[in-house]
Amino acid sequence: MMGRYQEAVEDMPCGNVVGLVGVDKYIVKSATITDDGESPYPLRDMKYSVSPVVRVAVEAKNASDLPKLVEGLKRLAKSDPLVVCSIEESGEHIVAGAGELHLEICLKDLQDDFMNGSPLKISEPVVSFRETVTEPSSQQCLSKSANKHNRLFCTGAPLTEELSLAIEEGTAGSEADPKTRARYLADNFEWDVAEARKIWCYGPDNRGPNVVVDVTKGVQNMNEMKDSFVAAWQWATREGVLCDENMRGIRINVEDVTMHADAIHRGGGQIIPTARRVFYACCLTASPRLMEPMFIVDIQTVETAMGGIYSVLTRRRGVIIGEENRPGTPIYNVRAYLPVAESFGFTADLRAGTGGQAFPQCVFDHWQEYPGDPLDGKSLAFTTATAVRVRKGLKPEIPPLDNFMDKL
Repeated sequence: MMGRYQEAVEDMPCGNVVGLVGVDKYIVKSATITDDGESPYPLRDMKYSVSPVVRVAVEAKNASDLPKLVEGLKRLAKSDPLVVCSIEESGEHIVAGAGELHLEICLKDLQDDFMNGSPLKISEPVVSFRETVTEPSSQQCLSKSANKHNRLFCTGAPLTEELSLAIEEGTAGSEADPKTRARYLADNFEWDVAEARKIWCYGPDNRGPNVVVDVTKGVQNMNEMKDSFVAAWQWATREGVLCDENMRGIRINVEDVTMHADAIHRGGGQIIPTARRVFYACCLTASPRLMEPMFIVDIQTVETAMGGIYSVLTRRRGVIIGEENRPGTPIYNVRAYLPVAESFGFTADLRAGTGGQAFPQCVFDHWQEYPGDPLDGKSLAFTTATAVRVRKGLKPEIPPLDNFMDKL
């Protein structure tokens, strides 16, 4: 990245590649530098068909290398437009990439180029899950604020997968024009137009596929509380109730609010924690589920190796969706869905099972419901949720509904 020395130049004609010094403090992934204050046309960020779903925790073997690691992670985040580097609350440094191979390359860059070969300790790869709900809430949830003067009544409901994708693409997202969006939701997803106009916020980061809708009738001063609800929703959707993972495809209906007449007693300090509790209660009463990321796998192979492919995929909870022969050749193309959690070591396993005659390629495709009910102590989802909670340093038990719901 670095030239031999730095030159100060007045200007630079078109067609040259220039390395600028001193702007890296302000630019993370990509940016447009311009002196046109009136109508600049910024470069758009790239849209990826993959998302960073495989994560590892990295730490420096020698404690004295920690500043190097932090600096190295910053540089890695700048050098690769897809990698996400973050710090968990437990203090772990997390690097998230699109798949096993992508992560391997990033970590090699981190260790050799950005940290001058300082040794790293790298954890086993972990997969991010999402939390969702599958049915409307079985009851209306009530939470009271700490001073007992404000009451929030809400219910939860699922959003369809099509709507979640439309929000992520932006057609029904927070940037869309509210009136056009309301019409779109009413025409395509059978929403009530009046409700669709009262979408308060999206989450997480104000653009995720989770919404809060104000369906109250005749409650005064609702707009004063909107900011508190938005803040609570960002917090709740980033750290779901099951195992602190992001939420996906959840709609919360605010059905009724009783609030204190005095504005001081209904400020953010009272409303934000209360709203978060009621959101969690809504999720727990609406049959919550985990969602896991799925790869779509394209495997090129010959007919004799088919049996090996099928057995490797069934062992790893894969689902085969089609196979076709390329006309005039002995080559077959097999397509299958494979859970990202089961994809570690898949390539090696497949080569071993087919004698090296299968060539897989994995791309992130969609989120799919994880089998089992996480609230049922004997299911696979329960074991997974508990393992994630333990890894994040939370209590192993999923908190009960009583923690979030109050009696009248």
